[in-house]
Amino acid sequence: MTNPRPQRVAEQIRQELADIVMREMKDPRVAGVSFTAVEVTRDLEHAKVWFTVFGKDHEATLQGLVHAAGFLRSELAHRVSMRTVPKLAFHYDASVERGAHLSHLIDLAVEEDRQHLQDQPIQDPSSRDDEAQG
Repeated sequence: MTNPRPQRVAEQIRQELADIVMREMKDPRVAGVSFTAVEVTRDLEHAKVWFTVFGKDHEATLQGLVHAAGFLRSELAHRVSMRTVPKLAFHYDASVERGAHLSHLIDLAVEEDRQHLQDQPIQDPSSRDDEAQG
């Protein structure tokens, strides 16, 4: 049976990080960041934090988060009742960007199909009946 504690801790860290960044941080590099997932090791020593940011350079956001990692960890220590707060490692989550790209490709394909249907001549249903009988 798997230990559910790391999953609970990961979700709590994700929620608290979102709140800290939104309310406590002034760094413009991290404005608009969204934390998509957190994975905590079984020993609760390390946490991988995946983030995404809309309309901004994710490298600058990553630098801002890495720069603020100590502050974020100390704020987590005040909010989460744990013996030790995991060390935070930030990773850009490209899945949202890939999903948006795939959605765009699907929209293009649907529009292309509509154009092909409009370009095809419409056949009179009675002419098909004549051809079938003849």
